[in-house]
Amino acid sequence: MALSDASKAGVAIFVGAVQFSIGLVLAEIYYPNYNVSLNYVSDLGATCPGGGAACVINQPTSMIFNTSIVILGLLILVGAYFLNRAFHWRPATILIALAGIGALGVGLFPETTGIWHQLFSLVVFLFGGLSAIVTARFQKKPMLYFSVILGLATLIALLLYMAGDYLGLGAGGMERMVVYPMLVWSIGFGGHLMAIEH
Repeated sequence: MALSDASKAGVAIFVGAVQFSIGLVLAEIYYPNYNVSLNYVSDLGATCPGGGAACVINQPTSMIFNTSIVILGLLILVGAYFLNRAFHWRPATILIALAGIGALGVGLFPETTGIWHQLFSLVVFLFGGLSAIVTARFQKKPMLYFSVILGLATLIALLLYMAGDYLGLGAGGMERMVVYPMLVWSIGFGGHLMAIEH
């Protein structure tokens, strides 16, 4: 039986989020003395203390992280395409596509690129959180509630992160409070979409 467009969107988003979750852990393992509280997530691609001076690129960490997040971005864009075919609702398509572009940009423009990396990071964080909230429209209870909660968690953590209020978690720890709800939502949302047959 052929997959529906919603199921295809779900497969793309699910696979993208799962492979990135695994890639993130592998990259952290290979990075010498990596500290999830003190190191930014993007340090895995390239560590540039002071905004670009004396960048350090650890291998195979950098290759794993950058490749994995590029794959995530591409699969989110594929998901956005099939989501649009399934539901024909542009707000969700645009937000998810922007999140995909953000993820793609993070991998293609690591910390060595300075402002470009920061811009793409903000794009994936902001539009990933908004996507979780907006796509609640396509989900059934109780998943729609979890979708909104996880989206709000990402956006609140993003505001705290940008304000420099890390709640004792460190910069890397607070950044993970932005990233992890999005990843959990992506996996759950992808699984939810895979069950839609029309």
